[in-house]
Amino acid sequence: MAKSSPQTSGTGVWAQLSGLLGRGPGGYAFLSIYALVTSLLLLFNPRTNLFTDIVFILFLLMILAIYRTKVHIGFKIALGVITLGLVLPAFGTLNPYYIDVATQAGIFATLALGLNVVVGFAGLLDLGYVAFYAVGAYLWSIFSTPQVGLMIAGATPIPSGWFYGFILVGLTVGGVFGVLLGLPVLRLRGDYLAIVTLGFGEVIRVLAVNLDKPVNITNGAQGIKDIERPPLFFGDAFRAIAGAFGMQLDDNQLYQLFFYFMVLVVVLITILIVSRLKNSRIGRAWTAIREDETAAIAQGIPLVRMKLMAFAVGASFAGAMGVIFASKQLFINPPTFDLLRSIGILTMVILGGLGNIPGVILGAVLVTLLDLQILPRIAEILRSAQKAGWPIPAAFDPTQYQRLLFGLLMILMMIFRPEGILPEDRRRQELHEDDE
Repeated sequence: MAKSSPQTSGTGVWAQLSGLLGRGPGGYAFLSIYALVTSLLLLFNPRTNLFTDIVFILFLLMILAIYRTKVHIGFKIALGVITLGLVLPAFGTLNPYYIDVATQAGIFATLALGLNVVVGFAGLLDLGYVAFYAVGAYLWSIFSTPQVGLMIAGATPIPSGWFYGFILVGLTVGGVFGVLLGLPVLRLRGDYLAIVTLGFGEVIRVLAVNLDKPVNITNGAQGIKDIERPPLFFGDAFRAIAGAFGMQLDDNQLYQLFFYFMVLVVVLITILIVSRLKNSRIGRAWTAIREDETAAIAQGIPLVRMKLMAFAVGASFAGAMGVIFASKQLFINPPTFDLLRSIGILTMVILGGLGNIPGVILGAVLVTLLDLQILPRIAEILRSAQKAGWPIPAAFDPTQYQRLLFGLLMILMMIFRPEGILPEDRRRQELHEDDE
């Protein structure tokens, strides 16, 4: 194999910087100063403005810095606990908008990790992944609201404490639906596989729209509202801790912190499971299937079982996160789970780096920030510039061209860095094996 170019032998400037900082105490000093400066800037400037947006983005990207910098694993864990477990929740009590953005980023990180199992590990293109997300969301929405009485005469909503058990139910039901999707597509590859999975996602969405008659299961296009929230077993403890720092928390703030920590725990569990699977015999079998199905069969890999397992594992994470999402939002409807949402999750996987767990998380965070924070802030700046007399068309709104910008971003990525921002080593070597 030809030697890789300096540009592709690492991950660019950051790899060189992290390698330099990793020699001696440089890495520890860099991360400590980075965490201290960004944390203080957030805590002492909680207002929603452009400056806080920039600092918040840098604060979240610090997780990438912690991952890439060569320091002791114990120091990385301690710094991650301090920043994500203490600083960000404290900042979220001062400005709930940013804690909600962080929670949304965690939700999409879990979905992207699940899709990465199917697309990145096993090489099975899935354009209907959001269907499993919808199944989990509707599962909790139906059984925790009076909607269950419209579906089953005389039935009453289940107690809110069942929410935690329903996460496991959503995990199981999502896996079952993943197997149901995998069975018809076992012999399909490439474009044909993408078309069938796309159709499956649209079938679930259309069913959600039309299953309001003759038996009202999903309440049709009107969606389901007043979804039950789980009980706060540690609400008094949260209030006591906040009161020690002179902060008074209402129920909405408590629930925001609750869902933030719950999503954070789910993300960590997902990372642990996916990483263990990747480094196991199952993960190596998925890699063999992705590279060459014929060779994998010749080596004795059970193709049917491994493909179904990939679909089931990826779908189970989406089903569990759908339960959490429905409880957090309190309202869901079919447009929430359209094709564009599936494409958005696939964009996160491709942008971050197919098959690479840290890269997929980075892609999810970047796309979420672009969607919820960066584009709306640019639109606000442009509106202010229009009022100040700048020659900007009044009809131009970046939020309305979101999909266009995402498409351009993907085109640029495929041209200049097709392996993603943080690619898997194997994929980077495959795409640059001819580079001098």
